Parts: sequence; C-alpha cells; structure tokens
Amino acid sequence: MKKIFFLLAFYSLFMISCGHKHTQDEHNHEHGHEHAEAEAEADHDGNEHEHEGEQHEHSEECTHDHDHEEDSHDHENVSGAISFTKVQASKIDFSVDNPLFEPSGQVIRTTARIVSDQTDESIVVARTSGIVLFSGNNIVEGKSVTSGQVLFYVSGSGMADNNMNVRLAEAQSTYAKAEADYSRSQELAKDKIVSDKELRRIRSEYESAKAIYDNLYKNFSEKGQRVSCPTGGFVKQLYVSNGQYVEAGQALVSVSGNRSLLLRADVPARYAPLLPHIISANIRKPNDTTVYTLSDLNGKVLSFGRSVNDDNYLLPVTFQIDNKAGFISGSFVEIFIKAQSGKPVLSISKNAIVENQGAYFVFVQVTPEAYEKREVKIGVSDGIRTEIISGLTINDKIVSKGAISVKLAESSGALDPHAGHVH
Repeated sequence: MKKIFFLLAFYSLFMISCGHKHTQDEHNHEHGHEHAEAEAEADHDGNEHEHEGEQHEHSEECTHDHDHEEDSHDHENVSGAISFTKVQASKIDFSVDNPLFEPSGQVIRTTARIVSDQTDESIVVARTSGIVLFSGNNIVEGKSVTSGQVLFYVSGSGMADNNMNVRLAEAQSTYAKAEADYSRSQELAKDKIVSDKELRRIRSEYESAKAIYDNLYKNFSEKGQRVSCPTGGFVKQLYVSNGQYVEAGQALVSVSGNRSLLLRADVPARYAPLLPHIISANIRKPNDTTVYTLSDLNGKVLSFGRSVNDDNYLLPVTFQIDNKAGFISGSFVEIFIKAQSGKPVLSISKNAIVENQGAYFVFVQVTPEAYEKREVKIGVSDGIRTEIISGLTINDKIVSKGAISVKLAESSGALDPHAGHVH
C-alpha cells in the first residue's frame, strides 16, 4: 500500500514537472518570437531612416550641384571679366561710348614753334638822339604795359649838338612871339592898318610855330623825349639799357599784344602733295592732356611752303590762332595736321586706349558692371581720336573716359578671394 502511494506521488510530481517545462518552453517561444518581430521592425525602421537619410543627402548633393552649375554658368557668361561697379563709376569722370565710323584723312604729326603775329606786335623807336632814361616803372621783359604808358625818356640835356631842351625852349619862344604878332595884327586889320595879305602871312607863321611847339611839348619834357607804349600787351624784348646813348630811329623795345599768334610747323617734303588739302589741325601743349582744335582757337591756315633750299629740306606750314589757351610766344607745341578726309574708318577716343608692354587694349562693357579687356590694333591718331584697324566692331560699348580706373580695378582683382587660402 505504501508502495502504491509512493508511485502515485512520484507520477504526480513528474507530470507537474513536465507541465511546467512545457509552459516555460511556450513562454520562451512566444517571447522569442515577439523579440524577433521587434528586431525585425526595428531593422525595417532603421532601414527606412537610412534610406530617408540617403535621399536627404542625395537631395542636398543635387541642390549643391545645381547651385554650382548655376554659379559656373554665370561665371562662364562673364569669364575673365573685370568688375567695376556703378558706385565706382559715379565717383570719377566715367563714360561708355560706341566707336564711330567716320571719314579720316592723312594726319601729319610734328612740332610747331609759336611766334607773335606781326600785326599784333610793335617796335618802339627813339625819335631823337640822346641818353635813354627808364621811367622808373621797372620796365623788364614780360612786364604788362598799357596803351599810352610812358616807358622811357631820351634826354639830350648837357649835349652840345641836338639838345632837345634848347630846341623846346626855342620853339616855345617862337610860338609865343608868333601868337602875339597874330593877335596884334588882327586888331590892326580891323582899322585897315594891316592888309589882308599881310594878316594871312602872319597867321601862317603863327600856325607853323604852334605846330612845332605842340609837337615838341607833346613828346618832350624837361626830362627829354617821352617814349610811350603804342598798344597794350607785354614787353617782349628790351633792346637798350638805362643810360645808353641811342640815335634817332634806333629800336628801344618790342611790345606784343599776345592776342594773335602764329604756329610754324616744318614737315618733310614727302608730304608736299597733302599740303594744299589741309583742312584742320589739333594742338597740344607739352605735358598737357588738353587738345585744342583749330576751330577752338579761331585759327586758319595762312600758308605752306612750295619749295626747299639747301639749308632746310623741310616745308613750312603756318597757322594763325587766337591766344585763348595761354600759349607762350617762342615755345613749342605738338601739332596734328589733318589733310582732306578719305574713306570712313572705325575710330575711338584716344583716352579709351591703354598701353601695356607695347600692346594696346580697350575695355569693352559686357554687363553694366563687368568689362572685358580686349587687345586692338591702332592706326593713325589726330590727338583726339584714334583709328582702330582690328579688335572692335561698331556695336561694342567701350570705356571712353575712366579707362585707367578700370585698369586699376583689374590689377586689384587679379587675386580671386575664393580661390583658396594662401599658405
């Protein structure tokens, strides 16, 4: 009986143990299945996240590439262009113009000497012999003088011959006597004591004595003959010094009005066929950028040479101008003599051209704030405009004023700040 009870108890414990193990295995199986599903879902979500990250990175790369392409495209549009903003242009004398297609003839470039116009210059001479005495007004070359101004006295005082003081005193005495005789004769003529014939003779002597005295008195004083300036201007040259003895008719001083000048240019004989066809000229003073046209100075061609001699194989060309630009008589100027216009050529302002190591360049406007440096071949120049043989078209817009400033902007922008770091 005890043995049966023991076997039943053992069997019960065995079944309980088997049931508990089965339940644990099922729990472990279910828990493992749920964990696997969770891991699978986690892996799926992670893959989706990674996929979205890849899409985001791909989108950013596409956007960046697109922006880079646009930047590259814009850069290609103004490749090598020089940046010069409107603000920079507003601070200087700046302008952009198209080339001109205009007739252009032969240009003779040479130098010309400025001389005073003979019609605007006077030489003052002594009208009597004597000693020159300066008037005390510091008469020196270059001094401005006015018409009627006394420059010198020519004194004969103390000289035995041709003493003007003695002559003036004699003339004054003769005039006084003739005036008294004429007054008395007029009274006597009323009573018929002096005939009309005698009265006419006395009047003639009086008028002659008066003319001699007035002439001497007008031109002479106690100091001597008064030498006055015939016209306003400046003292061009002094021919005498204070205290010098001069003869009548000797030159004392030359006075120039400095209003009208002559330009004398000498050109080679090979240009002789062009000289009859001269139409104008452009003139520039040394070390000056201003160029004056012949019309600016109210000028004209006076003459040109038609032959050469053994001493000079050049042909003279003479122009007359008004001195509106402060030209100095005796100095030299640069002159561009223009002959009859020929066939039309493309030309630009001379100021638009910059030179670099023997080559010539202009700046062509690409956009309102970008400019291209372009090499050109130039032809003849008249000092104001220059012929362009190649490198430009009439539709190009070029910098005609301010080209030097654009050149400086090119130099300052030579290093690209985005090119990288300097080590």
